[in-house]
Amino acid sequence: MIIGKVIGTVVASQKERELIGLKFLAVAPIDLLTGEVQGGGVIAADAVGAGVGEVVLYATGSSARQTQITQNRPVDATIMAIVDTFEVGGEVLYLKD
Repeated sequence: MIIGKVIGTVVASQKERELIGLKFLAVAPIDLLTGEVQGGGVIAADAVGAGVGEVVLYATGSSARQTQITQNRPVDATIMAIVDTFEVGGEVLYLKD
């Protein structure tokens, strides 16, 4: 799994039937030592109701199709958890409001 931050939303009014009902979010990975957003991101299906600005755990590849809502759907990234706190070396880098 990858830790990342939700940086935006994606709306697609026309999509493959298998994607109907899925919510899509733009997610960028964050640095494990600083908590800062790193480089580019991915578009991920949201399995947990995440929102912009939240820190999340997401999976890519075949693991992205292992949730109830993404099973057997053509997705390559899925948000699977919303992070409450993120700590490295005893220092809290993120604490959900």
